[in-house]
Formats: sequence, C-alpha cells, structure tokens
Amino acid sequence: MAAGTRYAGKVVVVTGGGRGIGAGIVRAFVESGAQVVICDKDESGGRALERELPGTAFLLCDVTREEDVRTLISETVHRFGHLDCVVNNAGYHPPPQWPEETSAQDFRQLLELNLLGLYTVTKLALPHLRKSRGNVINISSLVGMIGQTQAVPYVATKGAVTAMTKALALDESQYGVRVNCISPGNIWTPLWEELAAATPDPTATIQEGTLAQPLGRMGQPAEVGAAAVFLASEASFCTGIELLVTGGAELGFGCKAGRGAPLEAPTIPS
Repeated sequence: MAAGTRYAGKVVVVTGGGRGIGAGIVRAFVESGAQVVICDKDESGGRALERELPGTAFLLCDVTREEDVRTLISETVHRFGHLDCVVNNAGYHPPPQWPEETSAQDFRQLLELNLLGLYTVTKLALPHLRKSRGNVINISSLVGMIGQTQAVPYVATKGAVTAMTKALALDESQYGVRVNCISPGNIWTPLWEELAAATPDPTATIQEGTLAQPLGRMGQPAEVGAAAVFLASEASFCTGIELLVTGGAELGFGCKAGRGAPLEAPTIPS
C-alpha cells in the first residue's frame, strides 16, 4: 500500500499536536492520507503547522478544560462528518525533582494534564469512534515501565496512562474500538532540549540521553509518528498493547547504585 493511502479518508485528532512528538504524529498521518485536527493550547505552533500542511485544521483546546474538549470533538465531527482516531499526546515532563521537592498541588496539576485530560478526550470521542470502529492511541512513556530518577509524579502519571490503555481496550473491544499506547524513550524534541538546558551541564545531559540507547542516538518525532500510523492503519489485531519506541534503552543492566551514601552489606546473623 502506498504511503499516501495507508489512512486515506480517515479523520484523526492529535492533542498537543503543535510541536515535538505531537507535530511528528500530525505529519505522519498527513503523509498517510488522513485529515488531521491539530489540538493544542499553544496557538502559534498549531497555526504554523496548519498553514504548512494541507489537510489539517487547528483547533485551540486545553485538554484540562472539559468544555474545550467538547468543542474540539463536536467541531471535528461537524467539519469532517466522522472521527476515526484520537491520539492523546498532550502532556508535560517537569524538571527533575527529588520527592521532598515535589508538592501535592503540582502533582494534581500534572495529573490533570497527563492523565485526566487523556481520559476526558477519550470519553467524549468514544461515541463517534464506536460508530466508525476507530481507535485510540495514547502516548505514554518508557519510564512508566522502568521508572526514572527525580520524576515520581511524571512516572506515576505515565504508568497510569499505560494501565488505563489496557482497561479501555477491554471495555471498548465489544464495539470494535481498539485502544493502544506508544511508550517513547528519549526523543529529541523542544521539551527535551528545554529540560537539558535547565541542568548544570546541558551538553553532558544530552550526551547521557544519547548514550542511553544501544542504537547510539535519540529518536525523532517522525519515528513516533510512524508507529502511530502503524497502530491506526495496519495493527488491526492489536489492542491493549504498549509499543516501545525507545532504541532499546530498556535493555541490559546498568549501574544504579552509588547516587547517595555507599551501601552497607547486611549483617547476617550467625
């Protein structure tokens, strides 16, 4: 099947689609022949992408506001007549923090965006996805599986995204709606660059991120986009799966101790 016809005639909503991984997903679906609604609360990035890519429409939307999401879904169906795929990509990774530096309020705000926003978009889109026997793709994270230092709230939200994906897949299978998630590893995006810039040695941070993969590089947003198109268009017997797009970062053992005080050998009673 030609690349430009893999998802031709389908309508896709991508949240957080204005930049980074979201923009890579938008581009991949456009290349597959789909019509794509770019949802973002940052108007500048979304509008720029809309101007660049034929077959896209930008809708300003904050996924933490249910009324915004209602408008997003209703306007999409009004314009295009149907909805075939929702990609829940909107999310945020806070700067590194030890547990004692975090706050309950910041945790709640992250949950609102990374988890409850995904829930709201999916819930409101499901009546339309059931009609089209469409699918949902949630963007989770490798760290939801393996953990990450100085990122307790973020890891918790992404672990919940993966778990929710599996539960939704069970519930929606009766309607022919597939629900899957993609868990990226280190993908070079503006957010990754911003987080690196906030560290004491950005060059060393980027080098560490690069060397985390056996493939010896970070991933690109286009590679996550290709995975999303695959799940939507060709993975017809896949539901409830977590597709790792990580360059193998989770493979093998590494040095994990030594960040704090030296570990003492336990005393074994005689």
